[in-house]
Amino acid sequence: MAKLKTVYVCSSCGFESPKWAGQCSQCNEWNTLVEDVVEKGAAKKASVIGSASVRKISEMDHKPVERTSSGISEFDRTLGGGFVPGGVVLLGGEPGIGKSTISLQVLDKLSGLGRICYVAGEESVDQIGLRAKRLGLNLDNVDFIETNLLEEAMSVLEKGCDFIVLDSIQVVKSIEVGGITGGISQIRAVAEAIIGLAKSKGIPTLIVGHVTKDGELAGPKVLEHLVDTVLYIEGDKINAYRFVKAVKNRFGSTDEVGIFKMETEGLKEIPDPAQEFIEDREELVLGSALACAIEGNRPFVIEVQALCTPSAFGYPKRSATGFDMGRLNMIVAVLSKYFGVDLSNQDVFVNISGGFKVRDTACDLAVMQAIMSSYKKQPLKQDTVHIGEISLTGKVKKVAYQDLREKEVKRLGFKVDLKP
Repeated sequence: MAKLKTVYVCSSCGFESPKWAGQCSQCNEWNTLVEDVVEKGAAKKASVIGSASVRKISEMDHKPVERTSSGISEFDRTLGGGFVPGGVVLLGGEPGIGKSTISLQVLDKLSGLGRICYVAGEESVDQIGLRAKRLGLNLDNVDFIETNLLEEAMSVLEKGCDFIVLDSIQVVKSIEVGGITGGISQIRAVAEAIIGLAKSKGIPTLIVGHVTKDGELAGPKVLEHLVDTVLYIEGDKINAYRFVKAVKNRFGSTDEVGIFKMETEGLKEIPDPAQEFIEDREELVLGSALACAIEGNRPFVIEVQALCTPSAFGYPKRSATGFDMGRLNMIVAVLSKYFGVDLSNQDVFVNISGGFKVRDTACDLAVMQAIMSSYKKQPLKQDTVHIGEISLTGKVKKVAYQDLREKEVKRLGFKVDLKP
C-alpha cells in the first residue's frame, strides 16, 4: 500500500508546501494554503513514445467550429454561440441562484441530441424529478447516474454519450485518491478524469461548481485553467433578475452577458432588457432619472431613484442600494462645492431599480440628476437618458462605449443628456 504524506497546497496557484504558512511563497496570497493528503512514492520515469508533432497555422484547415445550441439564446450568447465538441464549461454561482435550474432547462432543449448523461452527485434523482415536474420539463432523453463516486460514474460515461452534466464537482470523490471530498486533490482528480474523457471523445460537458463566501469558485485555481469556459450566475436571490457572465472562454468572447428572470417556470431569458426595465414610465417623475449601464459589451437602460429628506439628527445619513457608496459620497460633495446644492442637513438615499448592482461610472450623471430632482422638487422628463462620469472637478467626463450607449438610447426613442 502506498504511503501517504501531508502537504499544503495553495488554492490560488497550486503551489505545494511541506508545512503551513500564512502567505504563499509563490503567489504571495494570504491564507490560501490548504492541507491535502497525497501518495508518497518514487516518481516513475515516463517512456518516450515518439517525437511531438510540428504544425504551422498556415497549414491548418480553418473551418468554423461546429457548435451545439443550448436552445436558450441568452445562454448561447455567453458561450459564444453554443457548446463546442469536447468543450468543457464550468458553471458557478451562489447556492439557490439557479445553476441546477438552468442546467435542466438546457437538457430539456437538447432532446434531439442523443444520449445525455447527468451525474447526480448532489441531489437524488427523485429530487431532480420533482424540480423538472415543477418547471414543466421533459427529461426522458436524460440518463441519470445517481452516485458521488467518480469510478462508478466513469464506468457508465465511457460506454458512450453525447453530452455530460456533472452536478456538482465538489461532491464527487475518487476512491483512488486520498483527501477529503471537495478537497484540492479530489477536485483536481475528478476534473482531470471528466475533462480527459470529454476531450478524447469530443463530448460537450457542463460542470456545476460551488463558490466560496468570497464569490469565487471553490477548489484549486487550476480547475478554472483546465476547463475551456467559466461562467458565473450572478444576482440577488431576493430579486428575480440573473446575469450569466463569462470570465473565461476559449471559444468566444468574455464580453457577453446573458440576462434572465427567475419565475415559477424557471429562468426566463430577457432578449431586450430595455423593454423589461423601463416599461410603464410616467412622463414626469420626482427623484427618478434614466441611465445607460454596460454589462460586458451590452448596454441597457435602467432607472436611478433618489430621495432627499431633512435629517432628524445632527449627522445626515447616506444610503445606496445597488450603487457604490464611495461614489455617492463623492457626488454629494461635488454637488455642494460646484453646484450650490447644500445637502449637509439632508438624508440622501439612492436606489438602482430592479435590484441591480451597478459598478459603471457612466451612471454618475443620472445619480446626480436624480438627487438634484428630489432636493429641488423638480421632476425630470422620462424621455431622457443621462450618461456621464462625474469628476472631482465637477466636470462630466466621456465614458467607455459612449457610441454604443448613445446608439442603444436612440434605438429606444430616448434623448441623450451629457450635461449636469
